[in-house]
Amino acid sequence: MSTPTADHGGGRVPGLASLTELLDQTDARMRAGERVGASIWPTGLDPLDGHLGGGLRGGELALIGGPQGLGKTTMALQIVRNAVSAGRSAVVFSYEHEARTLLERLIALEAGLIAGRGSASIGAIRSVFEDRSASPGRLEERLAGVAGAAEAVRAQREYADRLHLHESSGASTTLEEIREIVAVLKEGGEEPLVLVDYLQKVPLPGSTLGEDERVTLVVEALKDLALAADVPVIAIVAAEKSALVSGHRMRLHDLRGSSALAYEADVALILNGKYDIVARHHLMYDISNAERYRHWVVVTVEKNRSGVGDLVMEFEKRFQEGRFEPKGRMVQEQLVEERVFVE
Repeated sequence: MSTPTADHGGGRVPGLASLTELLDQTDARMRAGERVGASIWPTGLDPLDGHLGGGLRGGELALIGGPQGLGKTTMALQIVRNAVSAGRSAVVFSYEHEARTLLERLIALEAGLIAGRGSASIGAIRSVFEDRSASPGRLEERLAGVAGAAEAVRAQREYADRLHLHESSGASTTLEEIREIVAVLKEGGEEPLVLVDYLQKVPLPGSTLGEDERVTLVVEALKDLALAADVPVIAIVAAEKSALVSGHRMRLHDLRGSSALAYEADVALILNGKYDIVARHHLMYDISNAERYRHWVVVTVEKNRSGVGDLVMEFEKRFQEGRFEPKGRMVQEQLVEERVFVE
């Protein structure tokens, strides 16, 4: 709900309103049957949505951080897919991957959610795309031999118009361009969830600032975008090299950049491999745990302005299918740093 422009002392003051004016505006919107509270984009991940109050809210900046190879982009794309599948809109600014690569991952993700374990892998879909010896045919026909892939494409066509992919450049896709694209989508009647992959790649042309200062400006601008457009913005954040050591549980302060990351974020999700951060006694007394833990990623809700933070849950990896199992669980084991989390 936007703040009205109030009349004070003979002049209009943008952004300033008395409580009386806000109450009257809210009352009028309720009587008209209009939305008053924040709009919510579900992540589709359980129990994450429950702890976020249903999902990500308009005006929020969410950060996803963690070591390389633990599925930050995978989780972000799955959240995007789940949001558009639920009827919302989204735009992905990918500084890391071409649109074709994202398409391969999204088809595998959709197939996995439809057909479950053993469905189309990213590798199998890529092989179909790269097979020049195959006879011409529609996409669904070419994918017919890959479990769940053709069904995935048919399902995607139901929401494809609402999911926008932008091949972003670390040299030219600036904050201004991101703002302009979001504005165009909003003018067309969409309210897109915005994904930036990843934050440190967003350029500041002509800047001679160090990385901490650049990260500060970018994260502040993304937060301003979320507020101005009243949409959620997800930014993937790289980790400091010093934090990428065995046995270290990565936290919010280990993300690459300035303290502005912690200050500006409304939601911060930090990923860690379960095997790497579970207390050693869980491995010593049951060796079979070691292999089982390698299949799970621990997601810590380090910050949550809309609810309780420092919650720890885990999701099973299905990376060959480009996804996580959407139903996770709260972590029951003791993790490093001597913290025990129970449901």
